[in-house]
Amino acid sequence: MHKFRELHKQDDPLLIGNVWNVQSAKIYEKLGYQAVATSSSAVAFSLGYEDGENMSFDEYFYIIERILKSITIPLSVDLEGGYGKSVEEIVLNISRLGEAGVVGINIEDSVIVDGTRKLLSTHDFYEKLNAVILKLKEQNIDIFINVRIDPFLLGVDNPVQETLDRMEIIERAEADGIFVPCITEVQDIENVIKTAKLPFSVMCMPELPDFQTLKRLGVKRISSGNFLNGYIYGRLETALKAIGETESFSPIF
Repeated sequence: MHKFRELHKQDDPLLIGNVWNVQSAKIYEKLGYQAVATSSSAVAFSLGYEDGENMSFDEYFYIIERILKSITIPLSVDLEGGYGKSVEEIVLNISRLGEAGVVGINIEDSVIVDGTRKLLSTHDFYEKLNAVILKLKEQNIDIFINVRIDPFLLGVDNPVQETLDRMEIIERAEADGIFVPCITEVQDIENVIKTAKLPFSVMCMPELPDFQTLKRLGVKRISSGNFLNGYIYGRLETALKAIGETESFSPIF
């Protein structure tokens, strides 16, 4: 746990590998990545589910356990909204993850209602997050809480101000990190990060600046989300088409 926290304080941003099975996790470890994290959407897709907590926590936990048993580098878990309807359920899930050896989680401020992703109100999200963190402290569960906030992902009005408002409640709840997917403009990152008191994370997007620029801006963690999973299966589709067209396996050799 201490090692994982320290990875968010180093000079170079933590480039965290997003994984969905043992094979992907082992490749990141082989290439010298310092830590990996599950992409819940990639795991869900690999099990035949849509994103948005459609797989059960037990199914997810099985995959997580297999990954933990196959690598030696730290693993964080994308917990979406918590995989529970109550604070008690969410804390129980986090407790199980911690006991298994997971060092961190992502928890997010949006929920999917009738197939549509919506932001929780700032008040409701603070109540939920604060209650979860207090219960974890009561139970002496030490795990890195990285909080994902979705104003940029959902394209809300004035996403910078909405992000700043949500950052303030995350800091008040004493979480460990802030994650803002889909923020890509240098000016936006500068405007948000200059007030951030916690390590700031961003996610792979076509317009995301290069790693050196992100380092200069003060970003501490960079993830790839589901994009490499999509890339790999896109390449598989291309290879299969080539095999069909040539009526030969030569395209893959």
